[in-house]
Amino acid sequence: MIDPSPEDASPLVWNEDGLPRSRLYGDVYFSSADGLAETRAVFLTGCGMPESFADRDQLVVGELGFGTGLNIAALLDLWRREAPRQARLHIFSVEAHPISREDAARALAVWPELGEAAQVLLDHWPGQACGFHRVDLPGFRATLDLAVMDVGQALESWDGAADAWFLDGFSPALNPAMWSEDILAAVAARSAPGARAATFTVAGAVRRGLQAAGFEIAKRPGFGRKKDRLEAWLPGEPHAPTRPASLAIIGGGIAAAALARAARAQDLNVMVIDADEAPASGNPAALVTPALDAGGGPRAAFPAQAFARAVQLYEALPGAVIARGVLQLAQTRQVADRFAVVAGQDIFEPGSMTLLASATDRLGEPVGAALSMARALVIEPHRVLDAWRGEAIAARVHTLERCTDGWRLLDEAGGEIVRADAVVVAAGAGLGGLLPSLGYRPVRGQASWAPLTEGPGRTPAAFGGYAIPTRDGLLFGATHDRGVLNTDERPEDHARNLEALAKGLPELASRLSQAGLSGRAAIRVTTADHLPLAGKLDEGLFVLGGLGSRGFCLAPLLAEHVVALATGTPSPLPRELSRLAAPGRFDSPVAGAGI
Repeated sequence: MIDPSPEDASPLVWNEDGLPRSRLYGDVYFSSADGLAETRAVFLTGCGMPESFADRDQLVVGELGFGTGLNIAALLDLWRREAPRQARLHIFSVEAHPISREDAARALAVWPELGEAAQVLLDHWPGQACGFHRVDLPGFRATLDLAVMDVGQALESWDGAADAWFLDGFSPALNPAMWSEDILAAVAARSAPGARAATFTVAGAVRRGLQAAGFEIAKRPGFGRKKDRLEAWLPGEPHAPTRPASLAIIGGGIAAAALARAARAQDLNVMVIDADEAPASGNPAALVTPALDAGGGPRAAFPAQAFARAVQLYEALPGAVIARGVLQLAQTRQVADRFAVVAGQDIFEPGSMTLLASATDRLGEPVGAALSMARALVIEPHRVLDAWRGEAIAARVHTLERCTDGWRLLDEAGGEIVRADAVVVAAGAGLGGLLPSLGYRPVRGQASWAPLTEGPGRTPAAFGGYAIPTRDGLLFGATHDRGVLNTDERPEDHARNLEALAKGLPELASRLSQAGLSGRAAIRVTTADHLPLAGKLDEGLFVLGGLGSRGFCLAPLLAEHVVALATGTPSPLPRELSRLAAPGRFDSPVAGAGI
């Protein structure tokens, strides 16, 4: 075995025969005889595939030990060839020590017959930050959620129920924690009735653990030099979750657009109802950065995971990104110290957060320390809305009314606008009229922009306020006035924005002081604890709102969470993070108009 250099942090090393081995556990990632044949014999056949694909609208597969991605590539290849045409595959996998895409590509190159299945996985290779990573696998009607964390924490955090499990941790003798009774009990707790499980090992502790968890087991002929392998199954009959066919979305901004994208990905019939004649989220540019929390824990992980998913989706949209990389200025020593802690947090991709002693060279005027957020974006909002939202019904929903087959959305005169199986209220400032008990807080904000095509000022920066490039100028601001509902553009607010800009970038503010400024005011919605509202209110009724000034960061992932709740599919949010956004956390009854 070739030892890595001391500075090499990769969990994988390469044997002299070219096969990958775990540096941490000393075990191989797959059989030296034929890893793909082993995967097909042990896991696919062991879980009754492809026979178990029949008559399914969706299949949920769980895996302990993502490794090189070989099992998943083999599953994708079989799924596309054998699954019903309209069926969807959801994969949940756990990997505490993720390898790089480059190592995965080298490992999977041994089996060119995996072709597009391996390539789509490599093209969308998950990140290495601690947390859940949602990955779309286009062309395969499949989605992967990879949990980069300890296996016990991952199973506790996941809200899905698997129809099949690939138990593929390293050998029980070398990695006993992966095979403990507690872990196997957690696998059973995250399984659907009739779920099957398969593994290469028949170790006594594994057999006893599966039986104690409620599985029935049987030895089967093993692969290669292994005499036996193990199959297991839970009692009960598989059943498909009840899911809506149609979803009405009330709203027109980024929350509604993200919901429409996520719902269409689940094959729902989507109806967007928007009362505003002017497009929501109408600024010429928007900043996509996470809220930073040096304290760690769920309140730090929540925006970090949402940020990663938002960046992934925006970068996949042609023409949506205006600029990459944002500098968060540290205007005091204490803030710089907090930024140093943030830069070391494992909830962000390695190397993506860097503390700079000075950002003067980047910004073109004297400034101090700054946190360089390499993956942060400036995007063009209308590109995102146009791509995701689709056509909207121009109407104002006054009342939501339960009916025998879902919900009726009524106008002020009592006329029916649409009828749908399920509804999501994502109406921004309009939340109060439909769901008054949620305790939202309106905040007026006005942004300013000016032409600026040359010289310093095009590098995105944040400093309490922000200054970011548009396609042909600079956007800066914004004001923050609680409880103010007027959205007229105000000259005095342009002056306030210039004053705020001068505190962060005084030379840029001086250059813009004589420029002709344009602007736009809008109402943001926040909550008492400054966390969003994303979840279920009633049977078939959901909410997504309270995003404050970070809608473009939070909405894409939270929309997928809400759609998962509506369709009975696994959420991309760990349980401890979804609880932060649960609308019932304020312990107030939901009693919107007509509900």
